[in-house]
Amino acid sequence: MKNFFRILSLIILFFGFQLSSNAAEKVEFLKTHWSFKGVFGKFDRGALQRGYQVYTEVCSSCHSMKYLSYRNLAEKGGPEFTEAQAKAIAASFEVKDGPNADGEMFLRPGKLSDKFVMPYENVKAAQAANGGAYPPDMSVLVKARGGGVDYIYSLLQGYEDPPAGFTLEEGVYYNKYMYGKKIKMANQLSDGLVEYADGTNATVEQMSKDVTTFLMWSAEPHLESRHRMGFKAIIYLIILTTLVYFSMKRIWSRIETEV
Repeated sequence: MKNFFRILSLIILFFGFQLSSNAAEKVEFLKTHWSFKGVFGKFDRGALQRGYQVYTEVCSSCHSMKYLSYRNLAEKGGPEFTEAQAKAIAASFEVKDGPNADGEMFLRPGKLSDKFVMPYENVKAAQAANGGAYPPDMSVLVKARGGGVDYIYSLLQGYEDPPAGFTLEEGVYYNKYMYGKKIKMANQLSDGLVEYADGTNATVEQMSKDVTTFLMWSAEPHLESRHRMGFKAIIYLIILTTLVYFSMKRIWSRIETEV
């Protein structure tokens, strides 16, 4: 019996230590207003288009978005580029196609039906170019990370000099919002890094918000239609509940009169 209580005490101490450690590690994410949150939430078209620009000019050299096609950029509910703009965007990329009549692969301008061009041929090539680390695909990255948009938004702004006594290996950087505070991706954003087509001031905060909005759309392309459907369902349930209430009230009033 003594051994049992001793083991139980050790288990309690272990889990208590783990909980306190996790609590100490937890950092409050940066907060900002997201237009797409809430029952009536919608994507900001300007933010989506700017976010695509940040992804293209900053992120796409390492990170793929394999589930997106260039035609998605012109679809309703997304960035809503015009079809001509989406075609021009697609044509600005070279896509490997083939084989041709000679049995050889060839490069051609991209088309709306093409998937986003991958930055690397395969996983091994990506790891070799990034010191052994594999840059994750960004198509559903927002959904794959705890904290969602707030985490991605904070991570992009969380680079700092490490505190005294904090050891970093070569090729590793300090980021206070990263799990474990260590990240292999260097800080990619700096004020004025991109020149927004709409004239918006490209601060680190603005670029972080815009590209995170774009990543949220890529992970939830039907978010707006889902919100509309949810709102209609709520209205339907309210009407149905009201009708049932008055029907039951009328039925019970008859029963009470007969009694």
